[in-house]
Amino acid sequence: MDIMENEQKVYDKLNELGIEYKVIEHKPVYTAADLEDIKDRAFGIHCKNLFLRNAKGDKYYMITVKDDADVDIKDIREKIGSTRLSFASTERLMKVLGLLPGSVNPFSLINDTEKVVTFYLDKSVMTGEDLNFHPNVNTKMVTISLEGLKKYLAHIGVTLNTIIL
Repeated sequence: MDIMENEQKVYDKLNELGIEYKVIEHKPVYTAADLEDIKDRAFGIHCKNLFLRNAKGDKYYMITVKDDADVDIKDIREKIGSTRLSFASTERLMKVLGLLPGSVNPFSLINDTEKVVTFYLDKSVMTGEDLNFHPNVNTKMVTISLEGLKKYLAHIGVTLNTIIL
């Protein structure tokens, strides 16, 4: 699947479900720090998304937190009851979610056809404010409500687990 199809799949699903969203285009964003340039156009909470794997490499986790959160992977490991965690390789990211680095986001869970990724959303982003995520490409940002995200995830068969980091 190419990048354009991967992106369009997100919009198609959101439209099919009648979920309201806004899209803005921007220069490529690779880090949470790069988000500063678009915050005046994409309102709400901006997030960073970590794609992690356990020590054996047989379990994957996506952890979504506020863009400015300090994240301690050992703390995450303890809270989710995993073995040692590390960031998944570019190859694993492509194999499991069909993404390039810098594009990890909850929408991409639609590509997890084997349902091997466990999704965690940090409580700090569950305030009722709109949320901002890449639509599987890091040159656009989708603004969506928390309820819209929950509806999307439920429809694609993803359990939203909460975590406090």
